[in-house]
Amino acid sequence: MREIYSVAALNQYIKQLFVSDYGLNNIYVRGEVSNCKYHTSGHIYFTIKDRFSALACVMFAGNRSGLDFRLEQGQQVIVFGSISVYERDGKYQLYARQIARDGVGALYEKFEALKKRLEEEGIFSQDHKKKIPIYPKAVGIVTAKTGAAIQDIINISSRRNPFLQLVLYPASVQGQDAASSIVKGIQALDQYGVDTIIVGRGGGSMEDLWAFNEERVARAIYMCRTPVISAVGHETDVTIADFAADLRAPTPSAAAELAVPDIGEVFRRLSDYEDSLDQLLAGKVHLGRQYVKQYKLKLENLSPQRRMREQQLYLAELSDKLEHVVERVLTGKKHKRDLFLHRLEGLSPLARLSGGYAAVTGSGGELLRSVNQTAPGDVLTISVMDGDIRAQTIEIRHVRRNNRGKDQDAGDGI
Repeated sequence: MREIYSVAALNQYIKQLFVSDYGLNNIYVRGEVSNCKYHTSGHIYFTIKDRFSALACVMFAGNRSGLDFRLEQGQQVIVFGSISVYERDGKYQLYARQIARDGVGALYEKFEALKKRLEEEGIFSQDHKKKIPIYPKAVGIVTAKTGAAIQDIINISSRRNPFLQLVLYPASVQGQDAASSIVKGIQALDQYGVDTIIVGRGGGSMEDLWAFNEERVARAIYMCRTPVISAVGHETDVTIADFAADLRAPTPSAAAELAVPDIGEVFRRLSDYEDSLDQLLAGKVHLGRQYVKQYKLKLENLSPQRRMREQQLYLAELSDKLEHVVERVLTGKKHKRDLFLHRLEGLSPLARLSGGYAAVTGSGGELLRSVNQTAPGDVLTISVMDGDIRAQTIEIRHVRRNNRGKDQDAGDGI
């Protein structure tokens, strides 16, 4: 009866064959590094190859202490280690324990030479770089019509700004005709009139990305009137197109974020601007109202009506003062008048007549003030309080009267 093995048993058996072979357990292999990845665990996964074949390799973190340089694409190296089988996948690979440099790989040497020549020519000059539009209406994309790159760009662009137009030029991004296809895509989108062009593809080995290291691609990017964002491979991948582009994005997803504005953020910013504008306008309106109130008060203070009211009040005050002054003056005058009247009453003839005095007038009606104004025989009129008496002068006698009113004989009478 035939013996039947399980897959695991067979892989284990083959692994034992590799382990038991001394030559495969201590072997040196020369080749060019490709598809190198540093894992977060500290392991390094890479491939070494030559013109005819490739070999998968891994260096575990525990063996990296002797590695004095960073493993990168295109390096020519000599790897010392052992060949064994990875049982889960049934694949054999080289488990590296030491890695040493062995010159520069052909592709890497070609890359450096082209980079140096184009840099000296000014293709990479910052003076030639164009600014990426902040709010584009249409974004062109030069990449394969299938694959993760275009899907990532579409997804991110749709999320950030669903109103933006995406224009795809389906180019070949790997292989013999890739460079020509990429150049045609750049030129076509430049003539179409998009605002920004994204040129790129997903990750891969240096050979897979080599189309973006072609001189004609770099010159097409340099001559493009539309701003170009390069988005080739992963963040660690660097191509000639990255140096020639106006802006380099580490991945196609990052390129979409750089080219397409977040419309939600724009709306939030506009809302903030609206709030700020409302506050500024409210402040201006409030300040304007305060100015209006101040001007209104000034106008009211300067208005003819207010001036008339103030003059009326002033006139009323003056009138009151004048009345008080007139009243005071009149009171004083009345008092003086009363005094004068009293004095006049004391000096009036009637008052003297009522006191027993009499007024004597001559025949001619003249008031007699002296005995020299009459002569014996003259008819006199004697006026008393209640009437007149007609009398005749019989005798004249001169009398000197002193200040006390007493008479002194002045001499003989007539």
